[in-house]
Amino acid sequence: MNKPLAGALLSLVLMGAAAAPAVASAPQEKAAQAVTVNYAGTVALSNCSGSVVRTPNSLASDPALVLSNGHCLETGFPAAGEVIKDQPSSRSFSLLNGSGTKVATLRASKVSYATMTDTDISIYQLTKTYAQIQSQYGISALTLNDAHPTQGASIKVVSGYWKRIYTCNVDGFVYRLKEGDWTWKDSIRYTSACNTIGGTSGSPVIDTATGRVVAVNNTGNEDGARCTENNPCEVDQNGNVTVRKGINYAQETYLIVPCIGAGSTIDLTRPGCVLPRP
Repeated sequence: MNKPLAGALLSLVLMGAAAAPAVASAPQEKAAQAVTVNYAGTVALSNCSGSVVRTPNSLASDPALVLSNGHCLETGFPAAGEVIKDQPSSRSFSLLNGSGTKVATLRASKVSYATMTDTDISIYQLTKTYAQIQSQYGISALTLNDAHPTQGASIKVVSGYWKRIYTCNVDGFVYRLKEGDWTWKDSIRYTSACNTIGGTSGSPVIDTATGRVVAVNNTGNEDGARCTENNPCEVDQNGNVTVRKGINYAQETYLIVPCIGAGSTIDLTRPGCVLPRP
């Protein structure tokens, strides 16, 4: 996993490599049609990255949601097969504006949903609504895409923790991504330019053509080991295993959209919702 950062010492060690601002890619033919992607709506957790997100049908009056990884939970990694739902939480998040400056501290009321089974996500419900965040801080939530991402799409991985943006493409999709005790379905594999590091876990993966969140960054193979923690392996439909040292991955987020009902409620019984149940 793009492991969460637990200590200040590790932060200092990595800061030199990660604090430099990302440099935009050279303009290409279709650059004028691309959506501007910056830090607005992203958040920094104590150990990870995340973002304030909404569905295409969310109302301004709904409680706002923050998306990150299951392995970024303050209570530790969920076990394989474990699903957490509606657990009280008062976790705080640093809300960033477009330039990466902190503009507010947001607070959770609960962990609405979290798991590391089939996917690696955590969804926090906040004490403020989308309208309150927009009115008080001028920040709009990022919108979750409701369709499967596209191979070859141009994407940006936006880390609120490091204030760093990675630019690459969707290289392909992994039938099963296995890491230690956990297995994730239909993961996104990045091209090599998205060389994400610890602390980027939970970063939104944004399609530059639409500006919508298509995935949440979660892991990468660090050492070339096979299917161990921090060294995920790819498993195809026939059980063949492939190891790609230095390649990183994300979990698709379109699956979340059908599971969010009125008032930002996570309802796992809604039509089309296939997220694991407790």
